[in-house]
Amino acid sequence: MNTTLSLGSVQTCFKKVVCLSCSRLTSCCRCQTLRRARERSTLSCDCHGVLHEGGLVVVTLATARAPFSRRAESRTTCHKGLKRRPVAMGAVHAKSMDPLPMHGKDLGVNPDDLMEHPEPEPDAKQEILENKDVVVQHVNIQGLGRTKEDLLGYEISDVFNAKNLIDVMKKAHIARQRLLRLGIFKEVEVLIDTSEGADALPNGLDVTFEVNEIKRLTGSYNTMVGNNEGSMVLGLKLPNMIGRAEKLTFQFSYGTKETSYGLSFFKPQPGYFERNLTLNMYKVTGQFPWSSLKETDRGVSAEFNFPVGPTSHMLKWEGVWRELGCLARSASFAVREESGHSLKSALSHTMSIDSRNSAIFPSSGALLRINQELAGFTGGDASFFKEDFELQLNRRLFWDSVLSASLWGGMLFPIEGKPSCIADRFYLGGPTSVRGFGMYSIGPQSEGDYLGGEAYWAGGLHLYTPLPFRPGRGGFGDLFRTHFFLNAGNLCNLNYGEGPRAHLQKLAECIRWSYGAGIVLRLGNIARLELNYCIPMGVQSGDRICDGVQFGAGIRFL
Repeated sequence: MNTTLSLGSVQTCFKKVVCLSCSRLTSCCRCQTLRRARERSTLSCDCHGVLHEGGLVVVTLATARAPFSRRAESRTTCHKGLKRRPVAMGAVHAKSMDPLPMHGKDLGVNPDDLMEHPEPEPDAKQEILENKDVVVQHVNIQGLGRTKEDLLGYEISDVFNAKNLIDVMKKAHIARQRLLRLGIFKEVEVLIDTSEGADALPNGLDVTFEVNEIKRLTGSYNTMVGNNEGSMVLGLKLPNMIGRAEKLTFQFSYGTKETSYGLSFFKPQPGYFERNLTLNMYKVTGQFPWSSLKETDRGVSAEFNFPVGPTSHMLKWEGVWRELGCLARSASFAVREESGHSLKSALSHTMSIDSRNSAIFPSSGALLRINQELAGFTGGDASFFKEDFELQLNRRLFWDSVLSASLWGGMLFPIEGKPSCIADRFYLGGPTSVRGFGMYSIGPQSEGDYLGGEAYWAGGLHLYTPLPFRPGRGGFGDLFRTHFFLNAGNLCNLNYGEGPRAHLQKLAECIRWSYGAGIVLRLGNIARLELNYCIPMGVQSGDRICDGVQFGAGIRFL
């Protein structure tokens, strides 16, 4: 039976609502201390703190001073019309902490709908229960099938450390979120009750988690937006294969420039979901018209993700057989020279710190990502060391406007005197990087084919504001932003026999830059679309420009 209570079920003076912002039990019998925020369809208490995002906790206190009458019982119904069952004397139940909708229909809680009863006198038992020390004696899990109990023990063990009723509710809510994070349950409900039995303590509590496991085999169909590319994705998943949150996934993707399929196995460390291992097998075929190049990769990889303090790290080994070919008969000799087969075995490390409040439309916070890749040390005919970074800062200004600054950069160092491969170099330009230029159409080129470079930098300054006159405020209009930008960058090859000063001087020469304005649309939390009017400046010979309206779609923008 679903034990979730809607807003309309907070009706009698026997109930107390817990505000997880101020950790207070607030009586609802007079309706002065519990007020409705109608525009948000949620509740807040007199501490002016909106209820915790985990939702509403309802505690039922049945006492001898104010027992249920049959008449009262028949009128005490949930908003959906479901009758509540009377509870035993002294029982404490905490219903599930599902979040209330931020924008939903008016649930219509009026004082006239509340049952009529004499105003109860303050009960010492209720006051004691709020501050009394308690002991969690048992934690039960109901609904398990193929999931191993030892896995869940790591996720819920902190509930035993709770010292009072409020602490029990908070830790139970955190445990519920940890269980849902595993990706093996459809839903998790929480029930808190007084302990019963011969070993029950006077202040003992039992916590029960009611879970509903995901099916053994699931399928998915969706679309994905990459860097100015769209694709259709079909997938099959076998979640919780062995019972410890493992996942086997097969995925096929068909896109405008890339087609791929692959098999991956995901295994988290019990108790530390952020530490996980992923094994991949894949085949990817891509077309790169700016270079008249097509590439087919067949490879395997192993990734290990783990946190260190505020940072997230990924260690990866990748072995890939690459087949390069010409996309058109008109391909330049420099591209034809790169055609053929090659093997790359590379070790890489990525460190990131992300404090942004959103990856698509951040209004505050910062991002720092640093990546290093070493190829050739573990075999293969590709030998190089490659390092690049990404930095982004966001600051909220007046009138809901946001100022954002970003900086990218990277260098590639060939090893053992071998020239770098066209597939390993950096590329710059287009609606997702230096706007106003063609897709990856900045830097060295041969007969109209862009060959990439071994060093680059790019920076951007952006101002995002709400739409003029705020149409659709609070709804569809919030998905749009007005966008003003200034971009700059450069891509080139370096002579590594020269010193760092010469390298910096070359990167500072022939800077391409652009400015303009446009509109940005957020697609959920996965991607965004940009429609900008661009004015490119600093154009060099061979650059391909896009003077005027430019459209971009992707997940990573300068």
